[in-house]
Amino acid sequence: MRTFIVALLFLLNLQLSAQEELDLSYYLPQDVTYNPAIPTPQDVLDFVPGEWHASHDQVLIYMYFLANTSPRISIENRGFTYEKRPLVLLTITSEENHNKLEEIRQQHVALTEPGSENINTSEMPVVVNQGFSIHGNEASGANAAILAAYYLAAAEGPEIEELLKNTVILFDPVFNPDGLQRFASWVNTNKSANINPDPQDREYNETWPGGRTNHYWFDMNRDWLPVQLPESRARIKTFHNWYPNVLTDHHEMGSNSSFFFQPGIPSRTHPLTPNLNQELTKEIGTYHAAALDNIGSLYYTEENYDDFYYGKGSTFPDIQGSVGILFEQGSSRGHAQETDNGILTFPFTIRNQFTAALSTLKAAKEMRVKLLDYQRDFYQNARREAEKGAYVFGNSKDASSAYHLAEILIRHKVEVHELQEEFSKDGNTFKPQSSYVVPKKQKQQRLLKAMFERRTTFEDSLFYDISAWSFPLAFNLDFTDEAKMNVPGQRIDSLTRPQLTLPEKSEYAYLMEWHAYEAPNALNQILNKGLRAKVAMQPFQLGSKNYDYGTIMVPAQNQEMDADEIYEFLIKVAKDAHVDISAANTGLTGGINLGSNQFRALEPQKVAILVGEGITPYDAGEIWHLFDQRYDMKITKLDLKNFSRTNLSRYTDIILSNSWGNALNQEDAEKLKEWVRNSGTLIGYKNAATWLDKNEFLDLEFKENEVQAKNVTFEQRQDFRGAQGIGGAIFEAKQDRSHPINFGYKDDKIALFRDTTLFVEADSTSYKNPIIYTEKSLLSGYVSEENLELLPGTVPFKHKSLGRGNVILFTDNTNFRAFWYGTNKLLMNAVFFGDEM
Repeated sequence: MRTFIVALLFLLNLQLSAQEELDLSYYLPQDVTYNPAIPTPQDVLDFVPGEWHASHDQVLIYMYFLANTSPRISIENRGFTYEKRPLVLLTITSEENHNKLEEIRQQHVALTEPGSENINTSEMPVVVNQGFSIHGNEASGANAAILAAYYLAAAEGPEIEELLKNTVILFDPVFNPDGLQRFASWVNTNKSANINPDPQDREYNETWPGGRTNHYWFDMNRDWLPVQLPESRARIKTFHNWYPNVLTDHHEMGSNSSFFFQPGIPSRTHPLTPNLNQELTKEIGTYHAAALDNIGSLYYTEENYDDFYYGKGSTFPDIQGSVGILFEQGSSRGHAQETDNGILTFPFTIRNQFTAALSTLKAAKEMRVKLLDYQRDFYQNARREAEKGAYVFGNSKDASSAYHLAEILIRHKVEVHELQEEFSKDGNTFKPQSSYVVPKKQKQQRLLKAMFERRTTFEDSLFYDISAWSFPLAFNLDFTDEAKMNVPGQRIDSLTRPQLTLPEKSEYAYLMEWHAYEAPNALNQILNKGLRAKVAMQPFQLGSKNYDYGTIMVPAQNQEMDADEIYEFLIKVAKDAHVDISAANTGLTGGINLGSNQFRALEPQKVAILVGEGITPYDAGEIWHLFDQRYDMKITKLDLKNFSRTNLSRYTDIILSNSWGNALNQEDAEKLKEWVRNSGTLIGYKNAATWLDKNEFLDLEFKENEVQAKNVTFEQRQDFRGAQGIGGAIFEAKQDRSHPINFGYKDDKIALFRDTTLFVEADSTSYKNPIIYTEKSLLSGYVSEENLELLPGTVPFKHKSLGRGNVILFTDNTNFRAFWYGTNKLLMNAVFFGDEM
């Protein structure tokens, strides 16, 4: 044992000494010369990449230095992150290509358009989009970007000249500026002069929420298709501006792993992805293998990950005639860490990423014509196979949700039209101003299929990510894929918000239906202004208009503001929140009258969410984003480390999102219970169900999947277990629209996104089950037969009165990845109407 320890210490000293003596020769090819006029990273940053973790601002500074000194590089800022960090893009190619760059771009885009058969691809450069570190704490990618940019700017000789002549490189050095900055700050402030590879050292254990995510704690590598975040919108605009032939996405994985490059597991490729795409991916992989062999690095391929969900960076290109490539490097998570493969140093991880970046460019150059022809054929074949007719989506009661889906489509260069006139199909009525038409025969017809399809049969039962994402279901929209081409109106070139109905002045009252997506924003403004407002517990009629459950009524009299001030304020609210508000000049309505006790008084809500160690950052971040960005509502983030001394009486509602372990102890539970009894509303999500049940906030009965493994080998055990999970599928539930949790929904069915196996038994009292899964509940996605049998008749929502307060549970995520618009209102209903349940 003593001999082993001495040998280990000697090896450690050798590796750490090598890092202390680090220079660029460790990374760079030595068979070329480098232009001394181009500043090296250490010239600008005062360290060689790998000695420290470069922060985003340091990466940015160096990229601007290169752009200012190299004629091969131009740089642009495409926008800003939530924390106002620039989203830069470098365009790297030969000086000759730079002089005709727009001509090259237009010709390349023309390759995807009709008439492309006349383009000579043998004379076109290939386009490669290289992106690094979309997860901020997977930092070897962004640090390798520094070296790759230097190499492309400074390397000299026939090989680099040929590469740059035949390649246009769209170079995104940091996909996630906010996350990288957060992570670099952590590891650099915890770095010792004597680098300590002990995995238990503080350097390798970030504080919550870690550096992986962006400002609102989103995993941005899931947002390529929904495009809800500013970082995503910038890179999607770049993608559609060029349609690159290859897009690379540099990641990290567990420290005990080696290096992965695609293809992933073949059986888990989406059926809409052409076989040739995977063949090209595999051919590109041979270049990575040769390059990694050359430096002696271990790697693997086709054993992990997949190309199913089109919302990931490595898969999104596959439905666009491009080839997406995922790289996963075992992570040092700091500067050096003990692993099963020895001590893994940060420079070693950077070198592998840098090597793969160069091998990608070599592959693209040598496969140039093949990649260009593949892209042309992809779009020609897509047009030939396009069906006749059109998709139509809309919501006659909620024009905003349809508008927001149209926004996404237009960001993806999908052809969208106005609806010419009202028509009905499949029991749904589509109206102009609240519906949109999308012709099937268009350039992006395959992308549209991927976004709109409902799929319930699969070759494989395991998925790296979700198995369903049907956008019409996510937005709770009426939808048909069988409209004829006589329904489209004018093509929409510039999308504008649906026309508003502004109120006339009233001396009596104002009414706002609760259907509009932004209605919670409007109500929050009204209540925080000090105006009295009430919610209708029953439908009623005024003149020719029917008002549904949940309509908000604002009296014009007996308010602190006079009638003129109220009118002007509500005009502003309607415009700000994009909601229709109408005037009522009498209280004598059909059904309940405006003075009825069935109009219940509402109070301003002060909402808090529990965050910190033990809480899932993604789920908490989605809720923070929903309040802060969508509804313009304040939400207080209460860190659990301070919970014991937090004054809860300031809040009307507290949200406990998904967690792991014991985020709250017994004393915390008692404190929360006392707060609920004193009129608080506690809203729990997903596995908060078990905690609420254990601590007697709710009395829940769970159904269990008791399937036994039969004829399953040891090798197959993980696949067997994985198939019993629900990684992300869509299910149908029936709604009791008279219950306040369902106010604002016009139909009695709703599509819910589910990624848990929590099956909660329904209550024996029927009206306590306002949302209940239907008998044939699967709408899209994979679920095992055993779980599918358990789901019907269970409930995704529970409510219980406790003292003067409420406990509310959602077993499903109503805010999934910021694009599940259709169920956001369930949470808002819990917040505003919890006392009426």
